[in-house]
Amino acid sequence: MIDFLKDLWDFMRMRKKFWLAPIIIVLLLLGLLIVLAEGSAVAPFIYTIF
Repeated sequence: MIDFLKDLWDFMRMRKKFWLAPIIIVLLLLGLLIVLAEGSAVAPFIYTIF
């Protein structure tokens, strides 16, 4: 996983694709939110957002 993140950072740095960073961060946060809320009482409220 660390190698993947390093390769991704090198790709963004070399090709000046820094606009990808916010997109990746938002996708990771949404994925984390769905995984953590899957078994909790907050799940119905989160699924109504999507």
